[in-house]
Amino acid sequence: MFNPLKMQEMMQQANQMKEEMQHKLEQTVVEASSGGGAVTATMNGKKQLLKLKIDPAAVASLSGPNADVEMLEDLIVAAVNAAGQKAEDVMQSSLKGMLGGLNIPGLT
Repeated sequence: MFNPLKMQEMMQQANQMKEEMQHKLEQTVVEASSGGGAVTATMNGKKQLLKLKIDPAAVASLSGPNADVEMLEDLIVAAVNAAGQKAEDVMQSSLKGMLGGLNIPGLT
């Protein structure tokens, strides 16, 4: 028999889990670099870019007739994408842990 009180309790638990997950993702920090550390991107678990560090040597190489701005742009994109992937991996791992091994399509 359907119990509306039980359903309400389940919804409250789901909302609490969602809030816990959001808080955990905000507190999680991942970092990835490219170009041997020339560019480092720091991101939280919500895939928000927190910091972008560019080695001064990479910037110094931009002066003069042989400036390779495109290479620096590529390094930035690579570092940000790698950090985003790390954040995604952390999120998936956390979700699996919170769901206790449940295999819910689209979530894990």
